[in-house]
Amino acid sequence: MSSPQMPPWLQEQIMKLQQSQQNLQSIMTQKQHLEIEKAETTKALDELKKIGDNDAVFKQAGTVLIKSTKKESIDELEEKIELAKTRSTVLGKQEIRVKESLKEQEAKITEMMKGGNAPPGAAPPAEDNPRK
Repeated sequence: MSSPQMPPWLQEQIMKLQQSQQNLQSIMTQKQHLEIEKAETTKALDELKKIGDNDAVFKQAGTVLIKSTKKESIDELEEKIELAKTRSTVLGKQEIRVKESLKEQEAKITEMMKGGNAPPGAAPPAEDNPRK
């Protein structure tokens, strides 16, 4: 017993859904890495604030350490944290948009599968497709 072949329009919708799922996974991974980076930077900033103003401070630049001042290092770390917060906000908004899009795509696919017919305005057959 073989199952019937999926119509091309349904295959296309499923591929779009899979791309959106991959996009969401990528966004969530980026957010996770950003949160780790923010936590590490915050910890470094906290430690830096504990040392004396005249103590030697070094920062890593590639494979070498460069002498810096406490104030310069604090300013750089605070800027890095602010940038991470901004990026996190942007990723959060992207995540919400992609999740909403996924819900819409899933509902559309479910509706298409129930109806069994191509939706109104569906793509023309592959022979008429100019991208071919």
